[in-house]
Parts: sequence; C-alpha cells; structure tokens
Amino acid sequence: MTPPSAPPVATVVAERVRERLRAERADPSRDPDLAVQVARAEVRRHNDFALARGLAPVDDESACVREVLAAVAGYGPLQAYLDDPTVEELWINAPDRIFIARQGVPERTPLVLTDTAVRDLVERMLQSTGRRVDLSQPFVDASLPDGSRLHVVIPDITRRHWAVNVRKFLPAYRDLARLVAAGSLDPHAAELLRSAMADGRSVLVSGATHAGKTTLLGALIAACPPEHRIVTVEETFELAVAAPDVVSLQGRQPSLEGSGEVTLRRLVKEALRMRPDRLVVGEVRGAEALDLLLALNTGVPGAATIHANSAREALSKLAALPLLAGQNIDGAFVLPAVAASVDLVVHCRRDAEGIRRVVEIVEPTRVVEGVIEATTLYRAGAA
Repeated sequence: MTPPSAPPVATVVAERVRERLRAERADPSRDPDLAVQVARAEVRRHNDFALARGLAPVDDESACVREVLAAVAGYGPLQAYLDDPTVEELWINAPDRIFIARQGVPERTPLVLTDTAVRDLVERMLQSTGRRVDLSQPFVDASLPDGSRLHVVIPDITRRHWAVNVRKFLPAYRDLARLVAAGSLDPHAAELLRSAMADGRSVLVSGATHAGKTTLLGALIAACPPEHRIVTVEETFELAVAAPDVVSLQGRQPSLEGSGEVTLRRLVKEALRMRPDRLVVGEVRGAEALDLLLALNTGVPGAATIHANSAREALSKLAALPLLAGQNIDGAFVLPAVAASVDLVVHCRRDAEGIRRVVEIVEPTRVVEGVIEATTLYRAGAA
C-alpha cells in the first residue's frame, strides 16, 4: 500500500501561521504587517529544522511567504490572478472550471479546486463586508477591500456548484487621459466630456454589460473640478473615486429578520441632504430613476450609468424607469424632465476583440410626439 504523500510545505507553514495568529487574536486582513512577520518567521523556522527532520527545505523563501500569505490572509490560489494587473475579471463556474479575462478576452485557468475550497474562499471574501450568502439569501453583491466587485450565487439557484464572479477595476483607466492613451476614447470626445464635467452638466453613460460604463463613469468623476463635493450612491461599492471631497454611500441588504434594508431610492434622498455639487448613481435600473430625475430637476448636476443598446435607447429607458415607482407618474411629466435635465448621453461598446470604446455622444434636445430627440455630437469613425 502506497503511503499518503506529505502536504506541501506552504500548506504546513500556513497552518502554523494561522495557529500563531489565533493565539495572538490577530486578524491578518486588519494587521497585514504582523501576518508578514509571522509568515517569514515560520518559513525560516521550517528551513532551520527541515534537514534534521527529513523534510524538504524551501529554496525560495520569498515565494513561499507569498504563497503562505495568500492562503492565510488572501484568497489562496486565486490571489495570483487577483494581483495580476492584466486580469480584469475572474469567475468560477465549477471548482474545475475557473476563468479569467484579459483585455475582454476570456481564458480558462489550470486551477482545480474543491466545492469546500470555493465556499471557504467566498466566506473569506465576505468576512470584512458584513454581507452574507445562504439559503435565505442565495445571491450576494459585495465590494472587496481592493475595490473589486464580488458576486456569488449558490445552489439551488444554480444547478450544482457555487457561481462566483470577481470584477476588478484597474487603476490604469481611472482618468480620461488614460482612456485616450488606451484607445478607448477619442481625444475630441475626451475634451467634450471634460468640459461638460467642468461646467456642471449632467451625463448619462450607457452600454451593455462589460462595455466599460463604470470605468468611464469613474474617469468622468475624476474630471470634476477639485472644489466640487461629490456624493456617490451604489448598490455595492465599485467606483474608485479619488476626488478630494467625496462621500460614498452603498445600499444594505435586509437582515435575517427582513429589516434594515437600505435601498438606492433612500440613498438618493439622503445624498441630497449632503449639499452635493454632483450626485453620482452607480447604476440606474429601477424606481430610483424617479428620485434621480427629481434631483436633476432641482439643479443638482448628476452622473450615472444605465444598461442600453444605444444612446437614444438610454434616454427612452431613463424615461420608462420612473414609472416603476408607482406614484401616479406618467410620461407627460417624465419625458420633458429627462430631455431638460440630461445634458449628454455617452454610449460605450465592447467590440469582437474585447476592446471597450466610447462610440457615440448625443445631446437631448426636445420631445416630439412622445419621443426624446437628440443631436449627435460625436460618433466613432465619423468624418
């Protein structure tokens, strides 16, 4: 009978590091410096006694420390991909089907986990967020400490395995100049948008899923005058705003008793009490469109994203969403309000090669026979 193989050195050392941190009642996510010190000490300790105990020594101590820290304080085998600046997104369809995306192009990784390992990773990711996922709450959206967005769905909503998605927001594209340098934005369009933000105009960013809407919205916020007070409202923190005067608000899921929920509608109303020079809604998808529209009509400049297939379709959708509020709202009020309060619509698209670009900018003008008319200010490829 073949004896069982010994566990990898990093696994053994990681367990000793966990024991020491538990003994000191230290949280590696809150005290990373201590975790690094303990990991280095335990790797060196292993090497000091390895030969005498017939164990394999660690040749690359620095690499082993990184692996131990990923297991103890990070996200285990996923950490290398999360640290990779070229990886935009990571998702798990099953423990043996793990994918990443670079420049919009997906590729399958060689990683093979177990169902238990996936659940442990998700629990570690959610540890600092205050959010949960269980049978009563089978979906969860959360923001990781580095700003990445985590989305998880569990059985029996999924067929068998936990479905996990981590969308990273890369710092390389957080201002308009960098988007121009990356080829995602035409210089003329960038100047048009920069002027609009400086002048306090309201901008709606539209596009399909993964078209680059949130990235562009973050770059637009970065183009606001530094003296502007910005209040952002999101279901889950995604926007990485580097403005000097900014308050970021996110919604809250209901508790196990069904109480304590904080909706986007409530957040928009609260944001208006904070004297914003610009109100930002991460994504408009429901009845909060009414509250945003009312805010814009009081003279507060806004910025938001919305899912749509074109800039003009985005205007129609923004005019339809307030009707979900169910407060005797009709098109006779909403259509003129949208036309008057939205100054620009910027449409993003991802092409077949995975490259995200701004393809159109339109300016709403008036309402004619129940349709918001708009003038095209910029179209990609137009002379």
